Amino acid sequence: MKRVRKIMPEETHYFLDDIRILTNDPSFTAWGWAVVNMKGMVEAVGCIKTEPESKKRRIRKGDDTVRRISEINHVLMEIIGQHNVQCIISELPHGSQNAQAAVMIGAVAAIVQTIADVKGLSVDWYSEQDAKKHLLGKKSATKKEVIDSISKIYKVPWKGVKYHDEAVADAMAVYNVAKTQNQIIKMGK
Repeated sequence: MKRVRKIMPEETHYFLDDIRILTNDPSFTAWGWAVVNMKGMVEAVGCIKTEPESKKRRIRKGDDTVRRISEINHVLMEIIGQHNVQCIISELPHGSQNAQAAVMIGAVAAIVQTIADVKGLSVDWYSEQDAKKHLLGKKSATKKEVIDSISKIYKVPWKGVKYHDEAVADAMAVYNVAKTQNQIIKMGK
């Protein structure tokens, strides 16, 4: 019979301190992400940028889509392993102007959920509107407003590259709303 060691209350804080959250603004073109610890400190940020190359590579669009999914998967798995991520939070993609955009929306949501399922991690989804409403008090905001507001709350290592900083700011806006709703993050307070 396997013995189970009882965790003492003072040890719980130690375990919570080891938890890292991966927050995401998923997109095929500029996937913003940040790793945040249980104290709310940003440990790493980045943007996974992929571009369509079906014409350049002379491959079918579907094969190119799979290539881009694979690139995103590899980077996310590396981030999760490198930072010992235990929880994933993400903006839930929405809307589409055309069939290709709808495919991308489904793919990025599937990437997050599949990685969480395979790695045995929890995943919580938040809407872009909820993130902006919580951050700025309104459901619609410019990218600059989001970056400026996030800069006042968190110490984020901005790159000064527009697409990168916008994607990271959106990922942090998701974290900002999640810290009031996600059970794991709330335990760390």
